[in-house]
Amino acid sequence: MRRLVLLAAVAALAACGKPAGGPPPKMPPQQVGVLTIAEQPVALMAELPGRTNPFAVSEVRPQISGLVKQRLFTEGSNVKAGQVLYQIDPAPYQAAYDSASATVNSTRAKAERYAALLKQNAISAQDYDDAEAAYKLATANAQSARVNLSWTRITAPISGRISASAVTPGALVTANQATPLATISTLNPIYVDIDQSSNELLALERQIRSGNANANSAPVSLKLDDGTPYAHPGKLQFTDVTVDPATGAVKLRVLFPNPEGLLLPGLYVRATVTQGVDVHGILVPQPAVGHDAKGEPFVLTVDAQNMARLTPIKTGRAIDSNWQVLSGLKPGDKVIVEGLAKVQPDMPVVPQPASPAAPARK
Repeated sequence: MRRLVLLAAVAALAACGKPAGGPPPKMPPQQVGVLTIAEQPVALMAELPGRTNPFAVSEVRPQISGLVKQRLFTEGSNVKAGQVLYQIDPAPYQAAYDSASATVNSTRAKAERYAALLKQNAISAQDYDDAEAAYKLATANAQSARVNLSWTRITAPISGRISASAVTPGALVTANQATPLATISTLNPIYVDIDQSSNELLALERQIRSGNANANSAPVSLKLDDGTPYAHPGKLQFTDVTVDPATGAVKLRVLFPNPEGLLLPGLYVRATVTQGVDVHGILVPQPAVGHDAKGEPFVLTVDAQNMARLTPIKTGRAIDSNWQVLSGLKPGDKVIVEGLAKVQPDMPVVPQPASPAAPARK
């Protein structure tokens, strides 16, 4: 009986030593890797999808009617401006020109005779005027006939690569017909038309006007559809003045040399455009940026008391594996980039410099 009482007293004393329902022991501060923010010039680049378009396009059509006698080019080859492509049967146009030339000779001789007779008062002035008018009309008709005869030789209006022919020798063609005989496309140089978000362009314009960025016309690089880099850099020609209401994008046109003929019209490509330089650029690794319930970006920073703080930021464009930060951070701020999964806002932390290639959110 005495032993049971002693055991009960020991148990009571043990219970008094561990009060029930007390707070759990505090966890030690978590060690985190931080990136100290510093300003640096940042090239504002954008990789954008685009399509290739010919530098110039010309549809070849006859300016007179007649039978095609010859096709004088190889389909799919390169042709030069002025090169003869088709020969239309010249016989009826040659005959019309010969007749018009003969009429010119006849009316000129008559006008000359009447000029001499007029000086002798042998004819009236009206007779001479009629003869002179007939001569001028014949001359005009002869010039028209000569032009029509020259048009029997259909030449290339521009240099470039010519398509397949829509007609063969023996085909009847008509003046200014709707269907072109062939199409010539100038492919060296060649255009690449790309679309960029109007929001990005407006943000860049605001940065330039505020003095935080400089305009830049650096060369444009290109990747083909299979990811292969294109060997020749391009030059930005212009930015369109309208926004596509369906996509909210603005068209940029870039001119690329194409000496090997590798780029063909309609090819899908990706262009990297450097549009400016953020002279006070701030970059943070993309995994270090979180988003709240409203989708607004934030980072965790470490304050002077080594407490983790939620810091809202405004991001710009993605640059490699980083986000450009437009506001919310300043030089000297310490952003947590390692150990993010272990901390919450307003928790004490032990900051350490992050490793050079810090993977965030470990």
